[in-house]
Amino acid sequence: MRLSVAISLIAGTAIFAAETSSPVTFNKDVLPVLQKNCQSCHRPGQIAPMSFLTYQSTRPWAKAMKSVVVSRKMPPWFADPHYGHFSNDRSLKQADIDTLVKWADGGAVEGDAKDAPPPVPWPENGWQIKPDVVVNGPDFHVPAKGLVEWTWITVPSGFTKDTWVTSIEFRPSDLSITHHICLQMKAHAADTEYNVPVWDDKPRDQNGLEAPRPKGTPIQRGKVSRVTAGSYMMGCYVPGMPTIDFRTLHAGKLIPAGTDFVFVFHYTPNGKEADAHIQMGFTVTNEAPERKFVTVAGSSVTDSDSFAIPPNAPNWESPPMIASFLVDAELVWMMPHMHLRGKDMTYEVKYPDGNSEIALKVPNYDFNWQLGYLLAQPIKLPKGSTLIGTAHYDNSANNKYNPNPNQTVYYGDMTWEEMMAPFFGVLVDKNVDDKKVFKYLRGETSGGA
Repeated sequence: MRLSVAISLIAGTAIFAAETSSPVTFNKDVLPVLQKNCQSCHRPGQIAPMSFLTYQSTRPWAKAMKSVVVSRKMPPWFADPHYGHFSNDRSLKQADIDTLVKWADGGAVEGDAKDAPPPVPWPENGWQIKPDVVVNGPDFHVPAKGLVEWTWITVPSGFTKDTWVTSIEFRPSDLSITHHICLQMKAHAADTEYNVPVWDDKPRDQNGLEAPRPKGTPIQRGKVSRVTAGSYMMGCYVPGMPTIDFRTLHAGKLIPAGTDFVFVFHYTPNGKEADAHIQMGFTVTNEAPERKFVTVAGSSVTDSDSFAIPPNAPNWESPPMIASFLVDAELVWMMPHMHLRGKDMTYEVKYPDGNSEIALKVPNYDFNWQLGYLLAQPIKLPKGSTLIGTAHYDNSANNKYNPNPNQTVYYGDMTWEEMMAPFFGVLVDKNVDDKKVFKYLRGETSGGA
């Protein structure tokens, strides 16, 4: 009896050793992790410079992959896990990190092709959504050098009947020069001029800095205001976030028949001339959803007395954005936007009964990855609730992206100036006017991208 027990123990130990010593392979262990967390960016036509669709394209990057997942630089995700839960959270679990590390350390073995999961059926031609409608935006020539002010161009939308869209994707032709592209819609007017660039020439010094605005003076949009009057925000592209998708929310945005699209571009010359182009993709639904998705580009006050980051300040706090809701709404999406000195941003909800909660805290903002955070469970905002955005900026030499820590930094359009724009998305009844959802208690309604 004792001999048989000993033999069984030895056999069991041998089996266990064989199981634990089996190598981590690409096909069986690594590819499922990449499909779930990485391939949305790491495939042809997307923002990442290399593809992780196959073993052959992934194998050269095994050691680099190990380095960035251990340091949690990749996949990019900046939400503080102590606040909120997000359905689009792409941060890796520790078990996934361990798998990638073991694969790299074990020689990056391919394994048996039979172990590989089926390929993900990604949309064709580099799209992230599979668009039902594609709209070509205007072309724009970007010079090799100099300063290009924000530019607005109106085009016909092409929508000939009232249409509810359920997701929007921006596809700029050249990401290296694209600071942002926003899309607004407005009712067609008889005097509308199509494909005519409109911008405001702003007084700037030799360093490209806009002249300070006295207290109470908002951002001036002279010629532009005539183009954008009556417009509604559809959404924006910023680095790291090309898509706004509200299909899982069973919500949509209505594009009325005959609507005009107003594109606002911010291109930054990079030393080489370019002819920039933009495509817009939309998914649509044949039945009106019960709820409307309203996109808001929030803003703090922008005058130079209120918004002035002192030289060498490592942790300057901006004036807050405070939005008071005029109707019942549900907070579903947030996207912090700042420029090169942005350090952190927090969204806090305060309820009419005096209670409050933090909806999102981004302690390490990265201008190169301006992510949107989609709440796993919407936060109900009864009428009278407020959403407060606060932000800090690092204007010191310790900020490696800081172009000049020795200057006072004011609110402005250019990347070397600053912004405090807590974008957010809420759901409201489909019959509610977008412009009657909230009002600012402090700040301006002209928040920018």
